[in-house]
Amino acid sequence: MTMLSLLADTILLVHLLFVAIVVLGVPLILAGKCLAWPWISRPWPRIVHLAMILFVVAESFIGVSCPLTVWEDNLRDRLGQRRYGETGLVATYVHDILFYDFAPWVFTAIYVIFSLLVLSLFWLAPIKWTRKSENI
Repeated sequence: MTMLSLLADTILLVHLLFVAIVVLGVPLILAGKCLAWPWISRPWPRIVHLAMILFVVAESFIGVSCPLTVWEDNLRDRLGQRRYGETGLVATYVHDILFYDFAPWVFTAIYVIFSLLVLSLFWLAPIKWTRKSENI
């Protein structure tokens, strides 16, 4: 395995991690609300989660490919790997999880609906916006 191949596989796994955080964030927030997990009411994890899906929505509306996809594809091109059967077992399976052959409008609709779901979680499981009191 070459360094470029390892880098391409790493980018693919980072892409999978990004998708997993966005998708699994929803049931984790709902479970956290039911189980009173303190992190779900903290602003930063929730804002980052929302920003991640909004980034995907913006990419979709603008009509650009995900930078992770572009970087990985460029590395695969340099390696002469165009089909995922040529990249190895793990990369092939991860690719099959991440990429589907649908019309672009289908992805845009899915991303918008999912972002509305993430936004609704701010109402269903509100953030606690508290400031630390100053010690005088």
